Amino acid sequence: MIEILALGILLGLQHALEADHLAAMATLASDGGSLGAVARRGVAWGIGHSLTLLALGGTALLLGTLIPPQMASLLEFAVGLMLVLLGADVLRRLRSTRSRPPRCLHDGAPGAARQCDRERRPERQRPAPAFPVRALCVGMLHGMAGSAALVLLTLQTARSPAEGLTYIALFGAGSILGMGVLGALIGLPLGWTARAAAGTARGLNVLIGCASAALGLWLMYSTGIVAVRG
Repeated sequence: MIEILALGILLGLQHALEADHLAAMATLASDGGSLGAVARRGVAWGIGHSLTLLALGGTALLLGTLIPPQMASLLEFAVGLMLVLLGADVLRRLRSTRSRPPRCLHDGAPGAARQCDRERRPERQRPAPAFPVRALCVGMLHGMAGSAALVLLTLQTARSPAEGLTYIALFGAGSILGMGVLGALIGLPLGWTARAAAGTARGLNVLIGCASAALGLWLMYSTGIVAVRG
């Protein structure tokens, strides 16, 4: 049993590195903020992922049934659509920032320079949300899409429903840890370039937005059109 539970944690850590999870985490990290804030988004993603895995996977496991392939394909299609929307949102924010009218056109009046300095840094004055709900919701959808494969694996390895539920819980714990670390690793270059090289930071964000949208379109095609043809 110990080997099975250890396998759950290791697979959860590996699960965090899948391409669609990397793309989603990169778009969440592109929202900016401190390294700790980005890591918290990764943890929130993992929590949402684990909640839906336990809810759907645990129910299917207790009933001894598999999630229908049609539903699994529909959920994967939804993940693809979500990645397209996340990527488009990154590009939208970049375009909005670029098209914003120049600030600080003052006439040298007393105090105007200080006011301009405050206007250049609106993000620093904006309080961070108490909990990254957006990342939680993204993780929940990913968890729903991944529950079918996890239930199949659990039914093949666990010897009892209790052991299976524990396996799923440890799998979720591994994904929480993995996404928290992944968020911090992605946030490092984004935060550094935002402070030291604005042009490079913009290029990285364009790459993140385009890659997320492209991967999402591929998922929608492979799980939608190909599944229908098959």
